[in-house]
Amino acid sequence: MQSPICTMLGIEFPLLAFSHCRDVVVAVSKAGGMGVFGAASLPPERLEEELAWIDAHIGGRPYGVDLIVPNSFAGKGEARSALPPIPAEHKAFVADLLVKHGVDDGNLALPSVGGGLGENMTDDGAAKLLEVAFRHPIKLIANALGVPPPLMLELGKRFDVPVAALVGTRDHALAQVRAGVDILVVAGGEAGGHCGEIATMVLVPEVAAAVEAVGATTPILAAGGIVTGRQMAAAMAMGAHGAWTGSVWLTTAEAETNPIVKEKMLTATSRDTVRSKSRTGKPSRQLRSPWTDAWEAEGAPKPLPMPLQSLVSEPALRKVDKLSEGGHEGAKALATYWVGQGVGLMNEAMGTGQVVQEFKTDWIAACERLNGFIGH
Repeated sequence: MQSPICTMLGIEFPLLAFSHCRDVVVAVSKAGGMGVFGAASLPPERLEEELAWIDAHIGGRPYGVDLIVPNSFAGKGEARSALPPIPAEHKAFVADLLVKHGVDDGNLALPSVGGGLGENMTDDGAAKLLEVAFRHPIKLIANALGVPPPLMLELGKRFDVPVAALVGTRDHALAQVRAGVDILVVAGGEAGGHCGEIATMVLVPEVAAAVEAVGATTPILAAGGIVTGRQMAAAMAMGAHGAWTGSVWLTTAEAETNPIVKEKMLTATSRDTVRSKSRTGKPSRQLRSPWTDAWEAEGAPKPLPMPLQSLVSEPALRKVDKLSEGGHEGAKALATYWVGQGVGLMNEAMGTGQVVQEFKTDWIAACERLNGFIGH
């Protein structure tokens, strides 16, 4: 395909797949797209293990790595010990919610500060992950939640690896262009995970026009609710050069998604997601459940700023996942995960390679349909 994304990344079809599952990453790349491994929550030693496995199984196909290094969060630039403690109100709220659903006896241990995802968001933590990533033959490095840190941009140029950045507004996109990123991932509010308020249908052409107006040629990947080839074709008709996808891979055979959550996704409609700060402290779209409803209810504590809210939510939701897989009814009700509004079109469990082929077939059919309107 004649897309600058294909040329830049050395791939056959400009479909990128963000996934925390190494098997999905490998399968997408082998099918002609590009898998992008989500590494934000992994310590450096685990990232090394995962990337070594991908190298051994991907057959030399291109793949990428995605990190979350936000421009701002609670305690950025401070020692971890300087972060405020988790308020007792939030600990009690989570404990009461779990007890109400029979998931815990009220003694769930929540950390005070530090570690995990929050540590990786610091400049030092990100530098350690970048050091690992660039020891491997990656063909893309991506950053979410702001302009990539200078080290990421520097390493990208040094190793000739394109740097991508997620944006949710026109102004964010222009700031990324000025910073020198190589690919814009233009994510609409339909997206799973962290997202803004502007719909993909509006945001993609708005950013495309703005980039063109400043004389830039930075290619665009459309994101947000895209789970079919016809949606991908529509986005490319609006100015994108390919698609960045995430949610559609969560229900594949290779995905490590909690089976209970997979079942929920396969029967969900586009109205069964909610954009909430309850998981990370920044707005992110996820499957609606009594967990998300509780945080939106009157009297609920205000979610803490990133990364503190994750220290409240993740230990609890890990326990929910474990018990739900064992058949615990209360945990099954609470179980949730990030997913976009495109979940309403994700009605059939398929293998990852089959999903890629479905994208290609659907994309071609959509383009032929559009071409059919010309000259009639």
